[in-house]
Amino acid sequence: MNVIGTIDRPLTHDPKKQAPMPTSTSEPSGSATPDVSTTGANASRQNRTREMQLIPEALARAHMHDRMREAETERRAVRLITARRMQRRAERVSMRARRALAMAVMN
Repeated sequence: MNVIGTIDRPLTHDPKKQAPMPTSTSEPSGSATPDVSTTGANASRQNRTREMQLIPEALARAHMHDRMREAETERRAVRLITARRMQRRAERVSMRARRALAMAVMN
């Protein structure tokens, strides 16, 4: 089975093993256009690896992890502030009750 590769899914990932681009037959042999070099194409093919394609996804995952950690820290801080506020309120109520008891015992 002879399978032909495409630009996005080349038959081989090694640029040296890929077939060179065919020359255009519509151009005259002495035309002013320079010959096409494949060095840039080879370099871009080498950069198009799975790791490179997954970099944005990994960055997004790391960013989301940081946001989740910040949110959890914020929730913990809010819970601590609420607990301290409730503790102060309970201490004030306790002092009022003591005062009221002391006033009742004194009279």
